[in-house]
Amino acid sequence: MTNSPARRKPSPGRRPPLRDQAPGLSSRALALDVLERLTRDREGLDAVLEEKSILRRFEALDLRDRAFVRNLVATALRHQGEIEAVIAALVHRPLPTSAARTGSLLRLGLVQLLFLDVPDHATVNSSVALAKAHASSAGFAGLVNGVLRRAGREREALLADIDAPVANTPDWLFARWLRSYGAPTARAIAAAHGIEPALDVTVRGEPEVWAERLGGVVLPTGTVRTPQGGPIGERPGYAEGVWWVQDAAAALPTRLFGDVAGKRVADLCAAPGGKTAQLAVAGAWVTAVDSSPTRMTRLKENLARLRLSAEMVTADLRRFEPSEPFDCILLDAPCSATGTIRRQPDVAWLKREADIDRLAALQAELLRRAVEWLRPGGTLVYSTCSLEPEEGEMQIASLLADRTDLHVSPVSPSELPGLEEAMTADGFLRTLPSQWPNEEEPRLSGLDGFFAARLIKQG
Repeated sequence: MTNSPARRKPSPGRRPPLRDQAPGLSSRALALDVLERLTRDREGLDAVLEEKSILRRFEALDLRDRAFVRNLVATALRHQGEIEAVIAALVHRPLPTSAARTGSLLRLGLVQLLFLDVPDHATVNSSVALAKAHASSAGFAGLVNGVLRRAGREREALLADIDAPVANTPDWLFARWLRSYGAPTARAIAAAHGIEPALDVTVRGEPEVWAERLGGVVLPTGTVRTPQGGPIGERPGYAEGVWWVQDAAAALPTRLFGDVAGKRVADLCAAPGGKTAQLAVAGAWVTAVDSSPTRMTRLKENLARLRLSAEMVTADLRRFEPSEPFDCILLDAPCSATGTIRRQPDVAWLKREADIDRLAALQAELLRRAVEWLRPGGTLVYSTCSLEPEEGEMQIASLLADRTDLHVSPVSPSELPGLEEAMTADGFLRTLPSQWPNEEEPRLSGLDGFFAARLIKQG
């Protein structure tokens, strides 16, 4: 190996080089603390960033450095398996439990060297400085220096033999996808999670016009897909309430109702409100229900910006009782969220297999309650952002076995153009992260994993 190899070009899905004006030590120090918290406390990234002491430091950064912090942490999570494999190759004796911060420091340094193309000297110097600044890691500053310098020299060889899609997916989760989808699709799903996704938005109208203004494209289903980058609030049309952020797959369940103008529609587990907004724009009388006061506050704020209205109810659905039946009910049920890993890479490492059984029991309870609130002849759409059959197909099979007054209304390809491959033989919708590939621009590929079923209650 030479000491100064030519720097490799970022592969598809990696962000552009950040060589110019690399953010300073304060942003890296914050990213380090966030990584530590994620590892130690098993909290989600958004929850950690909203913790008071973290939030205060985050808001003190300028917008570019905030984006750098989020990108550091999210990319470290997205490539966690590869990073751990490189650490194992370069650190021959496991670090003691008291050196957890040093482990996070190595992950932070390696994500910059291997996946973000931050200059080697900036990465090594800042990492050593951060090691020396804390008592628990000061004694490992030499190790940090040596490991990162070697990783910078040997980056290609270190990554060459790692099976990235498998390494970056927890073993139990990949095994489930193998059983549910087969090896080629399981690998394609896992590979899609390695690519940072574009920003999808739902517009109130004129998608072609707003795609041009936002520098994006219109997808076959009408969602506008735009490149990531820059504060969302500063983009054209945001402050005016013309559009809202919503993954292309998340925008599909409401479309299964057809024309909802003038109908009473319940959006259950509604926050943060993207589906409520869709229904309101379509002319429905919407009752939005969510159990979290914090999330409901966010929903109210989002509707206010969009200049839309809905009846908003903060309630636990296990105790909620509507005053009269609904014409349509959308139950976007709490789930393991394994279909959102491309956007929320922390989900892969936070969830456990036992969570699926626990959430499936809750989904079954909520489904059976929701059916009781539906008028005869009404439509129920059940959806989850999960890739797990227990939270999708198996829920509907169990419900139909119990209720003879329900039947499936199959989803047809003509309703959702461009998603023919997402229609199942049973008439359900099943989107996968690996669908809608874009070879020319990988960051414009894919969509979240969603399941949706449409049921009619007999009159």
